[in-house]
Amino acid sequence: MCTPKPASASLTSHVQILMPTDLNGYGRLFGGRLMEWIDVVAGVTARRHSGCEVTTAAVDSLEFHAPAHVNDTIVLEGRVTCTGRTSMEVRVDTFVESLNGERKRVNRAYLVMVALDAETHQPAPVPPLLVESGEERAEWEAGIRRRALRSQRRRENL
Repeated sequence: MCTPKPASASLTSHVQILMPTDLNGYGRLFGGRLMEWIDVVAGVTARRHSGCEVTTAAVDSLEFHAPAHVNDTIVLEGRVTCTGRTSMEVRVDTFVESLNGERKRVNRAYLVMVALDAETHQPAPVPPLLVESGEERAEWEAGIRRRALRSQRRRENL
């Protein structure tokens, strides 16, 4: 059995300044570019938690709340919210940060990452998440509900 780890042990942050090559035809952050950054942040977060290589199994939710524009400072923050036997749910929040440090959330995504054994490349056990606060408990419980919904959708699509 793996020793439980707190979400704080795997927190991941990434910062970008939006450049013209990051924009879509409307002059806003291109969703595909943001999805790339989100996947990287989720991957690093999951690697830190599991101590293993990981692969993305699902993007459970990706909500766009507001646009971002050229020269905006973008901050992505990843945290493990729920764990299974070999999988981890990772939440990645994306913010636009103003020059005075205020942040406005523009996106939230939930991804399912699976730990991989280095030799066999098969799913590997991950440490349980040590829940340390009421907010983390609420996120854990919501993650359990999301897992059940994912399982239901998989069964319906077979």
